[in-house]
Amino acid sequence: MKWESVVLLFFLMILVTSLSSAHEAHTVRESETISIRSDGSIYPPTAPISTVDNVTYTLAGNITNVFEGLDVERSNIVIDGSGFALEGSGADNSVGIILYRIGNVTIQNTCIKNFEYGIDIENSSNNSITGNNITNSGCGIYLVSSSDNNVSDNNLTNNVVGINLASSSKNNTISYNNITANNYAGIQLSSTYNTVSGNSVTNNGRGIMLVSSSDNTVSGNSVTNNTDGIVLLSSSNNTVYHNNFVNNTVQTDFFGGSLNVLDNGYPLGGNYWSDYNGTDVNHDGIGDTSYVIDTKNADNYPLMGTFYEFTVPRWYAI
Repeated sequence: MKWESVVLLFFLMILVTSLSSAHEAHTVRESETISIRSDGSIYPPTAPISTVDNVTYTLAGNITNVFEGLDVERSNIVIDGSGFALEGSGADNSVGIILYRIGNVTIQNTCIKNFEYGIDIENSSNNSITGNNITNSGCGIYLVSSSDNNVSDNNLTNNVVGINLASSSKNNTISYNNITANNYAGIQLSSTYNTVSGNSVTNNGRGIMLVSSSDNTVSGNSVTNNTDGIVLLSSSNNTVYHNNFVNNTVQTDFFGGSLNVLDNGYPLGGNYWSDYNGTDVNHDGIGDTSYVIDTKNADNYPLMGTFYEFTVPRWYAI
């Protein structure tokens, strides 16, 4: 072999090795929990998270094969995943990101997968979970005994439960999430005074499920092709209106003496039910007869077409 060829081969080997090393630098396997500590420091210091002000923390690489991805011990911060992934091994009780007795934290733009709990929020308030992709977990987002949190614009797919609010959670907002192909339920509530609005809930076991829950508002959701559209078990005084229930195997299941309001009165109307077969003689867009669920529950003003929202420009205001 000529010396020119030997030199060329040598440089090609260096280039391949360098590219491989650069790729590996973006994938970090951590055997211990990564923490953002209360004093703002990051542990361990080698973790692929950067900050210049101890307020915004940005992932700089993937974190894989971990039991607990990130333990957040500091309030009033932003965690930006920048599209990088937190990936667990699928172990029982494993957690992607945990907040415990923490407030005013934003978690955004993170891919989270293969944990029992993707994001676990306990006894925490005024947090925002937005723009994340959470897949292949037991529960995508779990809020327990937590209030005044906002969960919006996330994609939750292939979990057992997409979003679960439990045990005295209240005043949380669940909005504009895309919740698809979760085996047991898309959204499950065992809590009070929450708002569930504008979500796309498709191809789940139960689309929206309320268990021992009261005083929640469920409105403007698209609930499509689920085994059960909406299930209320021992849940009363909830308000359900302006949702589209389309082609669910069973549109509604109410159990345990549940008594709820299923419309917003006339002329605002109730929900769209794809299996409603009533008429609209006066062409006001509202069915002439109620959509009856059971002896206690009925949508008295069912919509004749799917509901959608639109915003009136300011220059239309009088």
